[in-house]
Amino acid sequence: MGRTEGPKEREKGSGRVIAVCTSEKKGTGKTKVSGAVLKEGWGIEGDAHAGHWHRQVSLLAAEQIEAFRERGAKVDYGAFGENVVTEGISLSNLPVGTRIKIGHAVLELTQIGKECHSRCAIQQAVGDCIMPREGVFAKVVAGGEICPGDRIACMPVEETRPFTAAVITLSDKGYKGEREDKSGPLICRMLTEAGYEITEALLLPDGEEKLKKELRRLADMRQVNVIFTTGGTGFSERDVTPEATAEVCDRMAMGIADAIRVHSLSITDRAMLSRAVSGIRKKTLIVNLPGSPKAVREGLSYILPSLGHGLSILRGTAGECAALEDGAVRG
Repeated sequence: MGRTEGPKEREKGSGRVIAVCTSEKKGTGKTKVSGAVLKEGWGIEGDAHAGHWHRQVSLLAAEQIEAFRERGAKVDYGAFGENVVTEGISLSNLPVGTRIKIGHAVLELTQIGKECHSRCAIQQAVGDCIMPREGVFAKVVAGGEICPGDRIACMPVEETRPFTAAVITLSDKGYKGEREDKSGPLICRMLTEAGYEITEALLLPDGEEKLKKELRRLADMRQVNVIFTTGGTGFSERDVTPEATAEVCDRMAMGIADAIRVHSLSITDRAMLSRAVSGIRKKTLIVNLPGSPKAVREGLSYILPSLGHGLSILRGTAGECAALEDGAVRG
């Protein structure tokens, strides 16, 4: 599967492939191979982790593996479950959305790090595993052959790319299948129509812990631009969405939640009972929406026209201040 590179391709490379690894079963270490074929929208042909999802290909830096070896661990390439071992690129510092070109193949980063649901063999033996912190995951946007020695070029994230969004519905009855979730799908439809890219849509029971866990994962690992929650903002004992949201946020952005309340008060006095909040975790905006489809439509329709500017500021593609007529600035 070797391939000859031209001088221009070598000059552009910001790193290179050290090893390519695959496995036939999930949950096992991968084995080094001489090369592999990346299939668009799928992953590596013959690899257990290929499929129609966002973690089609995993990558890990050789520098991190070598540092792990220096601690006394005897691990080979592929032992952490990585498909591609790289050299010369700080993978975990790349933002989600970065495109990585290897020959004719192109990968797009979709997640930084991962959550370990169980202690892997390496962690049991050594007491640590670097994949959750240093590994990155990607989807294949252009297929092609890859093999050790190939040069890697990282392409900047496009400033005009669509905003990414995740939607979380909080409902005990919905989670148990006793009630159809209408609000979550409605939010997804409205965002899609507005040009957003929906990365995930989740249905969770009411409560804080699972929600906090997903908010952290979506903001830190998936790096979505905005997360909308629906439900859990009222007076019921199980309505704790605002508390969970506030706890994971670094800064609050209450103007959004207040604007929804003010607009809703022009429709119904019961809007004063909403405890919804909005805030920011790292570069992700989190917005609580009401639970009913009618209130969701009213609130989301009201804030969407202005939301894009704030999201552009968060991801660094727009200026933060606008000049006023008197020479002052609005932050």
